[in-house]
Amino acid sequence: MSQSAANVTSREPMSRQRVLEAAIGLADRGGIASLSMRKLAQELGVEAMTLYYYVANKDEILDGIVDMVVGEMELPPADMEWKAAVRHTAISAHEVLQAHPWAAALLLSPSRVSQARLRYMDALLGTLRGAGFSAEMTDHAYHALDSHVMGFTLWVVGMNLDEADLEEMASSFLADLPREELPHLAEHVEQHLRPRDPDDEGDFVFGLDLILEGLERRLG
Repeated sequence: MSQSAANVTSREPMSRQRVLEAAIGLADRGGIASLSMRKLAQELGVEAMTLYYYVANKDEILDGIVDMVVGEMELPPADMEWKAAVRHTAISAHEVLQAHPWAAALLLSPSRVSQARLRYMDALLGTLRGAGFSAEMTDHAYHALDSHVMGFTLWVVGMNLDEADLEEMASSFLADLPREELPHLAEHVEQHLRPRDPDDEGDFVFGLDLILEGLERRLG
């Protein structure tokens, strides 16, 4: 057992919550493939059989950690105008899923019905309905927003590049690019190498605002 695991064991009694928190830690560090009952037991400093007092199997762990991660997402604040409230929640969801890169793919699995996810969906749908969207438009609006959050996040975590990696890749790509044949692509790649405006909130928020502005026009 590691010294840190031993310290945690001495301070905190075993519980389902603690098992799930340790599982999230393992998945965050090594991806969902790194999560096993044996490794989880080692992380907690117990025998693998001990875990079965708190969770029935690995599937219950996966369901539990998805529910906990979605529970970190902030729901639309009731005291905000609808567009600001939806924006707040979408940004929160994107940030949470980036912090737990394994979670987006699990969340899309139809076999994992998270209670926190259902509450999140209901709150977002309720905010859109409360703004005056019809049931049909709410359906379209919800899917446009959810596709942006989930799709963009999956793209980001799939790329798995930090700013330095992106700059190195762009520079290398640009060096071999035939600029005269592909001038617009060269300009686009060069844009990645330029310093960003401090007020630029990034590509995710840019796309989100386009969706929200389009929905606002439809509502009007």
